[in-house]
Amino acid sequence: MTQRNDPFSQLLYPMLSEQPSVDAAVVAELARAPLQKSAESNALRRRLLDTSLEDIALCARAISSAVAAGGRVLACGNGGSATSAADMVAELLHPAGTRPPIGALCLTADIAVVTAIGNDVSFDDVFVRQLLALGRPGDVLLAISTSGNSENLVRAAREGRRLGMLTVGIAGHDGGRMRAEGALDHLFTVPSSSVHRIQEVQTTLYHLLFELVQRHLTEVPSCA
Repeated sequence: MTQRNDPFSQLLYPMLSEQPSVDAAVVAELARAPLQKSAESNALRRRLLDTSLEDIALCARAISSAVAAGGRVLACGNGGSATSAADMVAELLHPAGTRPPIGALCLTADIAVVTAIGNDVSFDDVFVRQLLALGRPGDVLLAISTSGNSENLVRAAREGRRLGMLTVGIAGHDGGRMRAEGALDHLFTVPSSSVHRIQEVQTTLYHLLFELVQRHLTEVPSCA
């Protein structure tokens, strides 16, 4: 392969130029970093299970009862938490194996609706307005946040409770305003200040929660 020596080519294709050697200590540190981060996440998972296992089981039972009675899961979040909400809804609509699908909606999925409400009304009400149109008594609202302080999620929790929905929150740190407002029937918090660790553990949490829900629906169809 022809060596590219001009600066522009070196910028686009740095792998074609001779690279400086990397100190072995740097390589060793890079190898340790993901193991340390994984250990931090695993410690947080154990802590969450130690403190919240009973509530996780109770919440799963409540959600399965709501779903068995015809309720749907409406999920929402901002940024990375919006991605988590979409991931969870996809898993519910298209579960693995022979588990039954669960009716679910992601309130961040329709960009036209989200931007219309954000532009015409307020981004603080982007989920409330959708709940007014779609939320029903007996549905489940799942609000996901790393900080617990998002105004649109706090308002969604209030509206969900007003509508007679089962309200569930997943947050980080100390739960923030989602905890302080008291509008959630169940709130799970990942006690960390790292957004990365919080999101990793939250993913484990909601997958565990809805695996329990699926089991209840499969093993005890009349759980309502």
